[in-house]
Amino acid sequence: MTAPSEGTPPPTAAVRRAEPPAEDRESADGAAVPTPDTAADSAEAAADAEPDGTAASADAEATEGTSAPDATPDTDASGASDTAAPDTAATDGAEKAAELSETEAELAAQRELRARIEQRKAEKAGPIESGTKLSGTAADLLAAVRAVESGEKSGTAYFDSPARPTGGTPTAPAPRRPAPTPAEPVRPRIPEPATAPRAAAPESVTAVRAVLIEGGAPQALADQVAQVLGEQAADALREDPWRLLAVPGVRPEQADGFARALLGAECGPGDERRTAALVGWQLERAALQGHTSLESSVVRGALAERSVPDPDEALQQAIAEGAVLVFQDGIEEAEDGDEPAQPPVPVLLGLDRYALAEESLADGLARLAKSGADARWEAAEPTELVRAVAASGLVLHTGGEAARAEPVALAGAAHALGLRAVVAVHSENGSRRLGPAAVTVAGLLSGAQGPGRDEDGAFALDLLVVLDAPQLDVETAAMLVESMPDGSRLVLSGDPGVLDSAGAGRVFADVLAARVCPQIASRTPDPGPIGELVSGIGIGELNQVAAPGKEVVIVPVRDAGEAVHRTVQLVADSVPRAFGVPAEQTQVITVGHGGSAGTRALNAALKQRLNPGPGRFGGFDPGDRVAYAPALGRTLPGTVVSAEADGLHLDCEGTPVVVPKERVESAVRHGWALTAHQAAGMRWPAAVVVLPGDAAQGLSRPWIYTAFSRGERHLSVVHGVDQALPRAVAEVPAQERTTRLRTLLEGLLAPAQ
Repeated sequence: MTAPSEGTPPPTAAVRRAEPPAEDRESADGAAVPTPDTAADSAEAAADAEPDGTAASADAEATEGTSAPDATPDTDASGASDTAAPDTAATDGAEKAAELSETEAELAAQRELRARIEQRKAEKAGPIESGTKLSGTAADLLAAVRAVESGEKSGTAYFDSPARPTGGTPTAPAPRRPAPTPAEPVRPRIPEPATAPRAAAPESVTAVRAVLIEGGAPQALADQVAQVLGEQAADALREDPWRLLAVPGVRPEQADGFARALLGAECGPGDERRTAALVGWQLERAALQGHTSLESSVVRGALAERSVPDPDEALQQAIAEGAVLVFQDGIEEAEDGDEPAQPPVPVLLGLDRYALAEESLADGLARLAKSGADARWEAAEPTELVRAVAASGLVLHTGGEAARAEPVALAGAAHALGLRAVVAVHSENGSRRLGPAAVTVAGLLSGAQGPGRDEDGAFALDLLVVLDAPQLDVETAAMLVESMPDGSRLVLSGDPGVLDSAGAGRVFADVLAARVCPQIASRTPDPGPIGELVSGIGIGELNQVAAPGKEVVIVPVRDAGEAVHRTVQLVADSVPRAFGVPAEQTQVITVGHGGSAGTRALNAALKQRLNPGPGRFGGFDPGDRVAYAPALGRTLPGTVVSAEADGLHLDCEGTPVVVPKERVESAVRHGWALTAHQAAGMRWPAAVVVLPGDAAQGLSRPWIYTAFSRGERHLSVVHGVDQALPRAVAEVPAQERTTRLRTLLEGLLAPAQ
């Protein structure tokens, strides 16, 4: 395939740098199902624990290709940002909120969800005593897993899964509260500056630090351990050293070394505490790559790779203790003893955190989808979307950037009818493009934006339009849907060609595939050469497009060093001169954080050219462009305003943010260059996509589609991957994620005709 257009030949005297090894290049669209050796050693903590006992700097950033890749500073998976990368650091987990703010309220909502999970676990039978063999229900359960996997018996003999309806009216979920009457919001509507989580109690940190020193672990982990494990963290570590694996970024070999130092001879590879921790760790790693569950055979194989003597017994123990749940969804009873027509349904294992979210989301979507017709919409102009919303409480809308105007117009029509309507987007960048009426999903959930909630906690609205729906992870989507009142309408709108969410799940794709509600495909194409180019990529074709105004320019390069040189030249010189787009409105996008032309190398070169300075505050100077990751999967582009005693002051799309000094290293990165996962849901007047030679393995159609569609007026492609670019567009689809949402929806609702 031919390139879209030609640019100026590269300079002959370009700076050349050695290409990084393949393992240092982050993948772009999502890694395969993780195993101990292949799962992006991602989602590392804000201070990565290195084997040599030193705390890794936040420079170890996450790869963008795992499901939770690009969030920003080292953590992604969207912990505070770029989780999912071989050398990344994930943000602090499970921290207490300091005050009501967009970020803190979102974390508070997640804690409430986890509290429900703990309640569910408390209702289960108590765990068996350590070291004893299993019997009774637990043993029967393992036997069931083996029998189903081997094909000896149907899974219906052991599992109660919702069968897909074969006729008649599906059973409706339990009645919910009615749509609220207009009332004064009970939560503040004025956005508040985001603040960082409150640190753990000093005495807890001190006690944890003493245990870490005794076990030879980095002292820098003390804060994280205390926040993740709570006030009794020190006692918990002494009792079970492998609980260190609950801290993002800690790897099994590091936890093993820590346990050997504390336990001595009683520490062994078959220790039940170790195997239980490894099962949970494996499933958490899978979640960072977008999976909400894994096949049991994958987990067993991963345990074997970690030298667990009896992986079957380890799984049995984890199931009995409630650390992992077993699923086999979508099984239908065979009639008259006939063999099932479909291939055997795999047995899945998952953490109750994601199981609860996925099941709650499916129930909530089914509740909305079964809402009856709403006569109030009869007075509106009968567009496709209006007719769909009048008939169903759940509607999907697909299309590119130009098609966003259609659901926005729907919200306008709702306002004209006297209905309460809200348009929510993924990021502040998207909100800015739509105007002050749009809110962010995070702001809506926290109550900092939007109409507030009624006395029952439901949103005080009649219609919610969610743009950028592919960026919804399963937990965020569950909280949104749970907050929708009965009788209200939910429209999920987005471009199915972009990368999936940085967090676990593939909500938009699963609901589309289930076909359980009206789906409206926009016929509004994105205009201009960029729109034409991206439309072709969406169907697997990299076409040459006419760009008389140089809207699309290809800049060939020979190596990574030349790629960095030409990128700086484009941002600082060529694009501002030719198109009048200043450097601060041009976004650089590359495949990963590491390597000679990753975000770190590009940001260093761009800072030196555009805003040189000594980095007086944690490597930053006033005027630096940054990417701030307040939570997993969220990236806020901003600019450094100043550095004061209380921390680093940022301007993030017009919102003032103060990042405390202790959080700067883990939560803030320079932001002239981002990964495509970080850039998803955002657009800029001009985009420069950098594809050095070692990026070829990280390319996929969704990655290219996402990166190439970030520029509104101009796209430059720094091209060093030769034929790998058209090959990725034609042959490399999105990486599959193991999820349950589609099957759950199909069990609750008959597919729409």
